[in-house]
Amino acid sequence: MGDVAMTVPVVDALARKYPNLRISVLSRPFARAFFQFMPKNVDFIDADLKGEHKGAKGLKRLYGRVFAKQPSAVADLHNVLRTKVIRTGLFLSGVKTAHINKHKSGKRRLCRKQNKVMVQQPTSFQNYIDVFSKLGYPITPDFKTIFHNGENLLSSLPTAIGEKHEGELWIGIAPFAAHGGKMYPKEKMEEVVRMLVEKQPQLRLFFFGGGKEEKAILNQWAKKYARCTCASEVLRGLNEELILMSHLDTMVSMDSANMHLASLVDTRVVSIWGATHPYCGFLGWGQSVDDVIQNHNLTCRPCSVFGNKPCHRGDFACMQTIEPKQIVQVVLKS
Repeated sequence: MGDVAMTVPVVDALARKYPNLRISVLSRPFARAFFQFMPKNVDFIDADLKGEHKGAKGLKRLYGRVFAKQPSAVADLHNVLRTKVIRTGLFLSGVKTAHINKHKSGKRRLCRKQNKVMVQQPTSFQNYIDVFSKLGYPITPDFKTIFHNGENLLSSLPTAIGEKHEGELWIGIAPFAAHGGKMYPKEKMEEVVRMLVEKQPQLRLFFFGGGKEEKAILNQWAKKYARCTCASEVLRGLNEELILMSHLDTMVSMDSANMHLASLVDTRVVSIWGATHPYCGFLGWGQSVDDVIQNHNLTCRPCSVFGNKPCHRGDFACMQTIEPKQIVQVVLKS
């Protein structure tokens, strides 16, 4: 989800600079929420990989759907097996194609155990920009938010969210990630919640997390601490989550999809990094390095691009050494 979210500022810039260009975005159905408020020259194609487009026959049907658009150029921003098959078929049919360079060698040098080369890699945004440049469409994104025309009304959300009163501080907390190497220990995150609630009487906290076990934890916190709501329990899908995020003063997130979702609605993100590192190029759009929380003193970091590898040390020090008070201080700084 995060990778798709990071395409949004670039596609938006492409659509606005080239208004006569017809742009079709092909992605999984959930991503439609990211592109529904795009300029009118952008449309969306659902890739139903669990249904209609599942397996080899499904991929053939999906290729046919793309081919029927008669594209003049194809930008492969993912460069995985399915996109390679579609891209290659279109290339053989005479369509101009270009695909992303993920700079894997530089990321490997960042994440190896010995002799790390700590050099900032090109961001995903720059990698996407480079693809369109190869196709003859140079762009310079100046994206702010997907909600350009007031489509983010709080009144459209369930009554459990309510109005934002003058003087209130709204903070979101998204404590989970796809891989353990990117997740702050939940006991420590609960301490962050407790400290924020005690320090800020005008505070409301909203918790985000989609899985059954995740919601169970977040609901426990919401019952235990005042002025806390499990947003993912009461909201009806991704679009409503984006609306709520647009009204937050700050989102606290891991190096995960929620960092990128908040970035799409121009909300400040305090991001917590463990096994991964912003040098790999995945910091959210428009986010400040001053709001990145990480242990700079561990020479083993980063050990993984995606946080999916076991800890070399065995003690998960990259996250365990970050104290809750550090996070609270950054969140509440004026």
